Amino acid sequence: MPRDTTLAPVAERVADLNDRYRHHAAVAVLEHALRDPQVGRIGLVSSFGAESVVLLHMISVMAPQTPVLFIDTEMLFPETLVYQADVAQKLGLSDIRTIRASRAAVAAHDPDGLLHQTDPDACCALRKTEPLERALGDFDAWITGRKRFQGQTRETIDFFEAEGDLRIKVNPLAHWTRDDLQDYIVNNRLPRHPLVAQGYPSIGCAPCTSPVKPGEDPRAGRWRGQDKEECGIHFINGKVVRGPLPKTTGETAA
Repeated sequence: MPRDTTLAPVAERVADLNDRYRHHAAVAVLEHALRDPQVGRIGLVSSFGAESVVLLHMISVMAPQTPVLFIDTEMLFPETLVYQADVAQKLGLSDIRTIRASRAAVAAHDPDGLLHQTDPDACCALRKTEPLERALGDFDAWITGRKRFQGQTRETIDFFEAEGDLRIKVNPLAHWTRDDLQDYIVNNRLPRHPLVAQGYPSIGCAPCTSPVKPGEDPRAGRWRGQDKEECGIHFINGKVVRGPLPKTTGETAA
């Protein structure tokens, strides 16, 4: 099903949605996003990482038929793949869509699987960003687990963001704290990613994720030692930017 071309421009809808739902709680924002006609056709993009189970559980209660896009970069930890299958089965999620780069693209640009060592931005674009862009082509909006406490590149995100003029990005957990997440997981007896107990509070691809020491930022283990903070597309002043974000104001990250 293609995106709804009769919808108003993305920026207008985002402004209206944030105005109407600004003071709502996370669960209410997600409930409204799933049925508000201004949002359009929506899916959840999930890494099945350390905190992903919160939104996955919410979706399973509200609308388990919601499409869940899982990006398999083919460089994930084996534990992540096992966890993904286990969580999907336990929560009864009925529309899991595994997204991968094409074999031809990988063969052309990363035949040895070592691109992450020389150009991590290009590796992310090949294995995550570009496959996700194609998968989102039929959606008007997508749900993310991004939160303000996760760092400078996310500290000003709203519940609804404009992803250029293409679609809406919905961040129901934008204002949640780490304690909020832990409380939700414990209170709902949700399964934890097995690597969390091994010192991985933020989990991405195996070659680019390392354990975090006590007192470090939770995302310190992502691309450690590199000037890189995000793996996807960045929008600054309405333009797509790949790679590390410049230290300026008014930026949002995918």
